[in-house]
Amino acid sequence: MTAMDATGAHDADLKKELNATLQARRELGDEYESALVDSFLEKVDQRIDGSVERRVRRQLAEQQMVAARDSRGPKSTDTFGERFGFAIVSLVLAIPLSAIGAGTSGLPGLLVAWGGIVGVNAFQSAGNAAWLFGRHKRSGRDGDDWKD
Repeated sequence: MTAMDATGAHDADLKKELNATLQARRELGDEYESALVDSFLEKVDQRIDGSVERRVRRQLAEQQMVAARDSRGPKSTDTFGERFGFAIVSLVLAIPLSAIGAGTSGLPGLLVAWGGIVGVNAFQSAGNAAWLFGRHKRSGRDGDDWKD
């Protein structure tokens, strides 16, 4: 049964309930009118509650399925743009660091500055800096960590 068929069936049932309530009012008289209306409205409320509950359950199930799909697929912990940006920033900062290192200590200072630059970039590209950026390791299904 499709959603349209179910809606039509519910509408037909509700129409039957309304007709039965109106017939009972004609037979019983005005003194039972409020009780009959309250009874009919209670049935309408139950239908609405059931419909809302089904929709909420369906939406929750869809959200859980989306979350499950997203969590099981391998994800990259950083993008090409992040890596490229990090490399550009480190090269830009390498200029003043090289000048300071070479100006204060000569060749050993220059080597230390460039050793630090290379070390920071190697550390970042290996993914060991994940804890600095609030990232956590994600294991792929085949056991490889840090998939790109």
